[in-house]
Amino acid sequence: MIVYGHRGAKGEAPENTLAGFRHAYRQGIRHFELDLVLSKDGKPMIIHDLTVDRTTGKTGEVHKFTAAELAAMDARRNTAAWPSPACVPSLEDLLDQFPDLEHLQLEVKKDARQRLNILCNRIIEIIQRRSLYNRVVVTSSDTWFLREVRRRDRQVKIGLVTDRKFPRPVNAAARLHCDFLCLGWKICSKSLVEEAHRRDMQVSTWTVNRIHDMLCLEEMGVDSIITDFPTSTRMFFDNRLQNRLQLATGASREASTSNA
Repeated sequence: MIVYGHRGAKGEAPENTLAGFRHAYRQGIRHFELDLVLSKDGKPMIIHDLTVDRTTGKTGEVHKFTAAELAAMDARRNTAAWPSPACVPSLEDLLDQFPDLEHLQLEVKKDARQRLNILCNRIIEIIQRRSLYNRVVVTSSDTWFLREVRRRDRQVKIGLVTDRKFPRPVNAAARLHCDFLCLGWKICSKSLVEEAHRRDMQVSTWTVNRIHDMLCLEEMGVDSIITDFPTSTRMFFDNRLQNRLQLATGASREASTSNA
């Protein structure tokens, strides 16, 4: 089961900032979920809300600021404590700094269609130019936006984000020809996961912060979890794997001794 850092590493560092991605990257995390909103000058910026109010202390809608103005803001408000300023980065900033990331879930929130139309073009252009087809999935709860992504480039992978049982999420994602189904973990079930897999969709669940819940989802067969605490989660699963290997090695040695 793959571990994705939620908004970088939301519970460990300022969300959706290069500082947060860098923190998790140094601990071996190579899979991330992040949010994209269009800037005034047409750049996909990594920020969750449509306004800058909650995370920067400034006020205003993201689309009213240029990328340079957003980069000058300090996005440490209402998030994990951090010793130094952390700006609002662009998607290209992230890709330039971490060229070997294995996979990204790029979530786009509902917004005015005019801005979503431009954002769609910008994201697809970046994916094409950087040959990111196998390393990126564009996700959203906005079905119109997902259809527009698929219409522009059928090679770009898409995923439906939902935390509702009705309408049936697998059917809704299948109608869009989604590659991913991104579920709020509380509505996940083994039968739902199996149905999604039969439709050739990967199931990713959010936001999962308790080990007990992660293990339950693992039993259900989910492909990945999105967590605020990716480094501690990765440590838990790495330690579990190491313990299993040690037990297997020990059992093999005992068998060899008894057969001698």
